[in-house]
Amino acid sequence: MKLCRLPLPTSSPFKPFHTAAISILEDHLTPASAANLSSHLSPPPESPASSVSNLTTLISATQSVGGAGQIHAHLAKCGLSFGPPFRHHLLTLYSRCRSPESARKLFDEFPDPDHISWSALISAYSNNGLGREALLSFRKMRSLGVRSNEFTLPSVLKACSVSSDFIAGTLVHAFVIVTGFESDVFVANTLVVMYANFGLLLDSKRLFDGITDCNSVSWNGLLAGCVRNERFEEAVSLFQEMVMDGMRPNEFGFSCILNACTGSQDLSCGRAVHGYLTRLGYHSDPFTTNALVDMYAKLGNAKAAAMVFGKIARPDIVSWNCFIAGCVLHGHDSRALALLVEMKASGMVPNVFTLSSVLKACAGTGMLDLGMQIHGNLIKAGSDSDSFVGVGLVDMYAKCNCLDDAMKAFYLIPEQDLISWNALISGCSHSGSDDEALACFSKMRREGLIFNRTTLSAVLKSTASLQAITVTKQVHGLATRAGFLSDPHVVNGLVDAYGKCSCLEEAGRVFEECQSGDVVAFTSLITAHSQSGQGEEAIKVFCEMLNQDLKPDSFVCSSLLNACASLSAYEQGKQIHVHVLKMGFMYDVFAGNALVNMYAKCGSVEDATLAFSEIPERGIVSWSAMIGGLAQHGHGKKALDLFSKMLDEGLSPNHITLTSVLCACNHAGLIDEAKQYFDLMEEMYGVQRTQEHYACMIDLLGRAGRLNEAMELVHRMPFEANASVWGALLGASRVHGNIELGKQAAEMLFALEPEKSGTHVLLANMYASASMWDNVAKVRRLMKDSRVKKEPAMSWVEMKDKIYTFIVGDRSHDRTAEIYAKLEELGDLMRKAGYVPMVETDLHDVEPGEKEVLLSHHSEKLAVAFALISTPAGVPIRVKKNLRVCRDCHTAFKFICKIVSTEIILRDINRFHHFKDGACSCGDYW
Repeated sequence: MKLCRLPLPTSSPFKPFHTAAISILEDHLTPASAANLSSHLSPPPESPASSVSNLTTLISATQSVGGAGQIHAHLAKCGLSFGPPFRHHLLTLYSRCRSPESARKLFDEFPDPDHISWSALISAYSNNGLGREALLSFRKMRSLGVRSNEFTLPSVLKACSVSSDFIAGTLVHAFVIVTGFESDVFVANTLVVMYANFGLLLDSKRLFDGITDCNSVSWNGLLAGCVRNERFEEAVSLFQEMVMDGMRPNEFGFSCILNACTGSQDLSCGRAVHGYLTRLGYHSDPFTTNALVDMYAKLGNAKAAAMVFGKIARPDIVSWNCFIAGCVLHGHDSRALALLVEMKASGMVPNVFTLSSVLKACAGTGMLDLGMQIHGNLIKAGSDSDSFVGVGLVDMYAKCNCLDDAMKAFYLIPEQDLISWNALISGCSHSGSDDEALACFSKMRREGLIFNRTTLSAVLKSTASLQAITVTKQVHGLATRAGFLSDPHVVNGLVDAYGKCSCLEEAGRVFEECQSGDVVAFTSLITAHSQSGQGEEAIKVFCEMLNQDLKPDSFVCSSLLNACASLSAYEQGKQIHVHVLKMGFMYDVFAGNALVNMYAKCGSVEDATLAFSEIPERGIVSWSAMIGGLAQHGHGKKALDLFSKMLDEGLSPNHITLTSVLCACNHAGLIDEAKQYFDLMEEMYGVQRTQEHYACMIDLLGRAGRLNEAMELVHRMPFEANASVWGALLGASRVHGNIELGKQAAEMLFALEPEKSGTHVLLANMYASASMWDNVAKVRRLMKDSRVKKEPAMSWVEMKDKIYTFIVGDRSHDRTAEIYAKLEELGDLMRKAGYVPMVETDLHDVEPGEKEVLLSHHSEKLAVAFALISTPAGVPIRVKKNLRVCRDCHTAFKFICKIVSTEIILRDINRFHHFKDGACSCGDYW
């Protein structure tokens, strides 16, 4: 860029410098700056004062340390570098070019530095983060008797903040009072900022209230203090007070309040501020627009962020970084990478902050190759040891499960601070390397580093995944001693960890004592109850959440739907479905999948199918849930047809999908089809066979009576058979009367699961079926000696948002007389229709008549009788049982459904049975 030349008198001492300065500035100025300077170079050439002024303007326009050095050299040649005002301007120039050491060298050459020179030096140090050097210079200045003024003291107070030296700050404050500068608004504003920086907002506010003529700097200082101390609501109130007092906010004030809206996640307040600043004409100010982009991006409103960003005429590096970082924060990693491409196309060069975000996006998208390319470029540029980039590299490699590379990147960071440790621990936790995450946390503690809420949240995530109750309690103790039990992130992590460790009392206690009361805490507790099979408790917590006027999110609804699924609480599930509709979560994939699962497990495959059809983007989880639902209901052919449709749409099955496919074949007795899928699993779908897949096949062969084939498959397994496999063989042996195989399977189960009562019960039942009563007595004696308690058979039914539970011979219900009367009535009608009690299925050593009575009082029959007297005629009845339905009840329900013209949907431990028109959906194969 060429600048217009200012004509000077031939005798002017500034002429040589002027010519050189113009040449230097042409190399360093941006076009906009050069044009601005050109407009200032038009005073009359004969005025020396004008020449000094213009040269001062030229100095102030220089931005690079190289340009500053050249100007300094030419001033020295002209003998002007030590005279005012140039020496002061040079000190300020070196400070602005981030070269305080050059400013110090120049200062040391001054023969008699005055208070302006000292002030400029102190300012150079404090503005460049060298607070300790600034304070030492102030002390030297005082010892030499050089007086301070209203420009010196703000720089000294800033140095106290920079060096985190509160004691020095209070001493300087005392000096301010003694010297009478406390009434100067410039000094008072800096005191407000200093006390806020030390977290003493009350003192900061008191000082602010003492300023007689507050200006915008005063208000902005207190606003920034509130934001820095995360007192976002106070910042919003202060901004409102500022506006009401008639103070017009400037771009810095708007930036502060927008940051407060971001911190408090108050998008509606942010939008209001956006409207206000637009009316005042700040919508085109770069400082303000960057804050707007940052707010919208970080609060997840990518559309609004893109709109504001698109209106910026020339986005600077901050604009791009705000948008990219916001996208990464909310998981829009592909969008972030696309923005990087746009950024480079615009000619903007990414900096370390950009690349740190981009590396996180690479981790989020699993694009390790791209991340490694960026790493290679950083090494070439010598920037790979930068702390910001280093953290991004650690995060990427850890989350991509490249722990060795993550460790190498970590140890290349010059100083491993809390942020870098958090990146390593969080990355390990995120990638499922939970043991490594805990090991890193232990090492960090041994090295004496403090932790924060981010550290504890990542560690608790790993203890939850490992179900490490001892470590969870230790972390709880650390959090208590460090005062983090008021932090909602830590509280939520504790609730989740205790819940995953099945310590629901501890989870509830943390929830109640800490009173976090946010949506995440309620979600954690609801999920904990749901995953532990305590669906009723989960629903109670949800009701409490609604009472506190908290709006559930899609994760809460998903957890609740899973709770309803575990209880087979169809009516309550429908109510949660209404919440999903009201809150607009129907397009949320998590809620959609949970709806499919809930309806399938509550016995309504029709509703499950409808929910599945309404999921906009069906992923593998959606398809697996629907295939599994059809399988559980005995619709084997439909499940396999749906699987074929999934393949046609280009989706590849995972191990869960193929487990559902094998279950569908199992429940429908499709042996040949199951063998085909099992044999081709690795070759066709690239899925390795797991214990679960082998257990499905062995169960399928066992049910079909092909026990020899089942045992051959056990011997061919590439790993030791687990309890699922031996349990399937024991069940098949009981059904088909293979005593020897049953004994072998039971012995293996005694070793694998000695605490489970089901093995003893199945073995005793197998012996009883063969009338081997001595063996039955031995098994029962073994059970007693081992202190193993038999799990009682239980059935439950939902009526009007309440769950009613029954055990065999139960007489605890308020309507017991009506229930038993209904059973007698049904018994008479069934006998007339040809029903004969299957007394041989009762394995008690009692008379046939007594066996008949025992059979008639089974828990599932009591539940059905209660449902019949409690619901209108023809309404489907849904019953759940915790064990396998017995053959007599199965036969009885085929008669009952026809007699009362009502569908009975029974869910036992294995599958669903739909009894309708005298038949069962399982085709008597279960």
